[in-house]
Order: sequence, then C-alpha cells, then structure tokens
Amino acid sequence: MASIEKDTAETEGVVDCSQGLLAPTLSTFFDGNPVATFVINADHIITHWNRACEYLFGVLASEMIGTRNHWMPFYTEQRPVLADLIVSNSLESMLETYYQDKFKRYSLIQDAVEAEDFFPQLGNNGLWLHFTAAPLRNLHGQVVGAIETLQDVSERRIAEEALRRAQVDLERVVECRTCQLADANLKLAEDIRIRKKTDADTQRRNTQLTALNAKLSMAQQQLLQSEKLASIGHLAAGVAHEINNPIGYIFSNFGTLENYLEGMFRMLAAYEAAEPEIISTEVAAKIKSVREQVELAFLKEDIPALMRESKEGIARVRKIVQDLKDFSRVDENQEWQWANLHQGIESTLNIVSNEIKYKADVVKEYGDIPEIECLPSQINQVIMNLVLNAANAIDKARGKITIRSGTMEEKVWIEIEDNGSGISEENLTRIFDPFFTTKAVGKGTGLGLSLSYGIMQKHDGSIEVRSQCGIGATFRIMWPIHHAEKKNTEGGETA
Repeated sequence: MASIEKDTAETEGVVDCSQGLLAPTLSTFFDGNPVATFVINADHIITHWNRACEYLFGVLASEMIGTRNHWMPFYTEQRPVLADLIVSNSLESMLETYYQDKFKRYSLIQDAVEAEDFFPQLGNNGLWLHFTAAPLRNLHGQVVGAIETLQDVSERRIAEEALRRAQVDLERVVECRTCQLADANLKLAEDIRIRKKTDADTQRRNTQLTALNAKLSMAQQQLLQSEKLASIGHLAAGVAHEINNPIGYIFSNFGTLENYLEGMFRMLAAYEAAEPEIISTEVAAKIKSVREQVELAFLKEDIPALMRESKEGIARVRKIVQDLKDFSRVDENQEWQWANLHQGIESTLNIVSNEIKYKADVVKEYGDIPEIECLPSQINQVIMNLVLNAANAIDKARGKITIRSGTMEEKVWIEIEDNGSGISEENLTRIFDPFFTTKAVGKGTGLGLSLSYGIMQKHDGSIEVRSQCGIGATFRIMWPIHHAEKKNTEGGETA
C-alpha cells in the first residue's frame, strides 16, 4: 500500500507500462467487452482501461493507462479501490474499513470480492455501481495484478426503490384498511357486548351466588369440623374429670393392695414353713387339701402378674385421655403458643392408631427442631388429615408411612410420605379444592386437604405435594418458627 500513498503529483504522472498483463488477442477481446473493466499490475499501475470504462466514466484510456489514477472517477480524495486491496494483500485488514457491510466474497475464486455503492459524482444524478475484483496470478500462483469490473445497476436500484415505495404504500393502505376493519370490529363487539350485557349480568350473579353457596358450605363444614374438635375436647375434659379421680383411687388402692398382698404372702410363707411341724395328721391333711383346691402355688405367681397388667391397663387409659386433651387443646385458650411438635405428632398418632395399625408401619425420622409458636390443635388436625390420607392411599397388604421433621432457615417442616397408590397428574392441581375427593360417595367430604391448606395459610406457611402413580405421595408442610402478628386496616393488630 506504500505505492498508493505516494503524493498526488507522482500518481498523476504517466508511468512506464510496457509490461502488459494481457496478451494482444486477449487485450482486443478485453477492449471490446461491454462491461466496464480495468486492470492494474503489481505496482497499482493501470495497464488496461477498456472502451466501456471510457463510456461509463468519460475518461479516455490514453489518459488512464500508465497511471495510478483509477480512483479518480469514483472518489474526490485518493483512496484504494478493491483491486488495490487485492494487489496489496490487505483485504483482511482494510476491506471492512473502506467498504464495511457493502462487500461480499466470492466462494469460487480465491480473494475475489464484490461490492455495490452509490457514486453521486457520476452521471447527471449519480450512479449505482456493482463492482467486482479478482487477482491475476502468474504460473507460480503469485499475484501480479488485479482486474476489476463495473456495472451500472442504477435502473435496478431505482426499480427496487420504486418497489419498496410501492410496498410501503401498500402496507399503508393495508394498515388503513386494517384500522377501518378494527373499528368495524370494535363497533360489532360493542353491539354484541350490549346485547349480551343482560345475560352477562345474570351469569355473573349466578356465579357469585354459586361462589357464595360454596363459601357458605365451606364455612358450615369448617364450623362442623371445629364443633367436632370442640366436642372431642369437651369429651376428653369430661372423661378426664370423671375418670382421672377414680383412676387415682385405683392406683392408690393398688399400692395399698400390693402392700397387703406382700404381707399375706409372707404369712403364707410362714405357714408353709410351719406346716411340716403340725402334729395332727388330720389338720395337716386338711390344710394340704385346701392348698391344693385353691391352687396356692399358681395364685402366688398369677396374682402379681394380674396386678401388673391391671396397672398397665389403667396407665394406658390415662395416656389415651391425655392424648385426647393434647390433640384438641380445648382446655386451653385458642391462642398462639409455643408447642413441642414431636409431642403433638405422637398424640395424633395415638388418636388415629386404630386407623393405621392394620394398614401400615409408621417410621419416624425426626430432626432436631425447636419449639414453635403456633395453634397446636390446628397443626394436630393437619397432621391427622395427612396421616389418615396416607393410610387410605395404601392399597397393598401392608405399607409404610414415614414421618420426617426438620428446619430450614427460620422455618420448620414436616413431611408425611406413603408408598400407596399415589395421585394422578390431573388431580394434583385439584386436591386442595373444597369438596374435591377421589373417594367413593359417602367415604369422604373432600374438605380435609382444603382445611389443611387454610390452616397453613393462617400460619403464613405452605403445603406442597409430590407424587407418582403407583409409587406413593409425599406431603410437606412448612411454616415460620415465630408467628408474626399482622396489622389490620384500622391500625390495630391481629393474629
């Protein structure tokens, strides 16, 4: 490119061009080619400038051949053309600089390129030229020059511009017609809206009435469930009041009776020890007969066993009563309080033990969790619903229910997993809907999971499920350890 950057005075001078690049016969053909074409050698000197070039640019070949002025018909200031970039082997570095996105490479000819641009100084109103450039090589493959062709494509570009304007006009017409059609559609839609307004109002009222009825039924079921829990609590409190005192007497009497029996057994041992010393054979025979009739040896073994079993039975009665009280918590105010989750789970499992002991084994995988602030009876109700659902989902001879617990950041979670029949994908999005159930008519209300969902919302928590048919289901409930009181709209606070 150093030769291109020589001063203007030198480039405008005539340079020796005795070494032509084209044979005479080919030069004759080249000169008669209707496509404007020129050739430069390795020194960027013009060796051929055909008649088509003379006609297109109005510059005679005699004025151009032997010079480096081939840039002048195109540009007002000296700069390389495509042929110069090929000869200088600077396509990679300079092509983007001078031609940017106006060029394109030939795939069949090495280092050949084409471009298209507008030249305002050509012709009366400027010309659009499509120009191509390719290297000329010797027998050794060395670049000894470059050939560049130029075609006037102004008519095509003018036709393309006219087509573009016609396209724009057409799009404008289509847009206008589309707007008119849209206005007509809006008017039609308004007419339809007006015609259907009465029906829509009626439909809306029916929908609202249906929703209100559903809410009423939901509220009634919730009230019924609350009343059931309250009844259980009151029953537990009454049972505790009526039974705990007699049980206390019985425990006390059992202690006294054990002491009495211990003394009697010592006395019997003394009599048995003295029996061989009885002189009267008649008395000895009578005592032996009585001992055999009452089976004294058996009684000495059986009476302590009976006492132990009786005490265990009474202890179990007391435990059942306590579990009922712990489950319902109706003997306490229904306020947020700190509770031991694992204790609540154990009480709930005792309450529903008859429902699950014949269906599944319960596996407990408790984590290390702190006491939490909650409504204990409502959390117990959620756990009871999930455990019973897990038991009902087991359709094999004997299944397994796994209960896990743990913490995550400032929240506590409980998982209840079963290996039952699972929940189908289409039902997964509906299981928390009120009154939705897959059980047979009369076997379920469809409110257990819905109520559980509401309870978890009240605790600012969540209830999630993952399931696969034939494998089982896992429910996870999670809520904050600390209860955050919410402010009502009037500035007060509410739980």
